[in-house]
Amino acid sequence: MRFLALTRREVSRFMKIKGQTLGAPLLETFLYISVFGAALGTRIGDLDGIDYTVYVIPGLILMAWAINAFTNNASSILQQKFQRSIDDQLSSPASPVQLLMAFTLGGFLRGMTITVITFIVASLLVDLPVEHVWVLIVSLLLIGFFFSQIGVLVGIRAEQFDDVSFAQTFILQPLIFLGGIFYSATLLPEPYQTLTKFNPVYYMISVVRYGFLGIADVNIAISLLILTVITALLTLLNYRLFASGYRLRA
Repeated sequence: MRFLALTRREVSRFMKIKGQTLGAPLLETFLYISVFGAALGTRIGDLDGIDYTVYVIPGLILMAWAINAFTNNASSILQQKFQRSIDDQLSSPASPVQLLMAFTLGGFLRGMTITVITFIVASLLVDLPVEHVWVLIVSLLLIGFFFSQIGVLVGIRAEQFDDVSFAQTFILQPLIFLGGIFYSATLLPEPYQTLTKFNPVYYMISVVRYGFLGIADVNIAISLLILTVITALLTLLNYRLFASGYRLRA
C-alpha cells in the first residue's frame, strides 16, 4: 500500500501539468515529423530502403521516453530535497526499495504515456510498421527503466536545478542526437562512424528501429542483454544510495 501511495503521488505530480507533460510532446512530434518529412524527407528519399520520415520515427519515440523519464525523476527528487519532504519519506516505514521503485515508476509512466501519444500521432501521419512487436516492447521497457534510473541517480547527486539542466543539455541530449536518431551511422565517415559505436544510445536506437522496421546495425540479442545488465547495475546502485541516504538526508 505504501508503494502504491508513493507511486500515485508521483503520477499525480506530472498529471497536474498536462500541458507540459502531454501537450508539448504532441506538438514536438508533429513539428519533427513535419520538418523532417516535408522539408528533408523529399530531398533525402530513402535510408536502408525505408522512407526517411518513417526511418526517424523510432528514434523520436525513443527520445520521447528517454528525456521525459529522465527529467521527471531528476526534477522530482531534487525538488523534494529542496522542500525537505524527502526526509519524511526516508524516515517513514516505506523501505528503500519501495521509495526507489515509486520514483522510478513515476518517470517510467510519464515517459510511457508520452511515448504512446507519440506513437499514435506518428501512426496517424505516416504508415508506421511494427515488424518485431516483442523485441520492440522489451527494448522500450528496458530503455524506459534505464533512463528512469539515470534520472534518479542525477536527482540524488544534484545540488541545484542547474545540475539537472547541465546533465540533460550537455550529456543526455548530445548522446541521443549523436546516436543515430536522424541518420544511419553507416553514412558517417571515419572516425565518426567508429566513435558512434561507443555511444550507448546508438545500440538502443538500433534495437528500437529493428522492432519497428526490421533493420539493425547491431546484434539485437547482445544489445538487449547488455542493456539489461547495465539497467540492473544502475538499479542496485540507486538502491544503495537510497538505503544509505546519500545526499538525501539533511
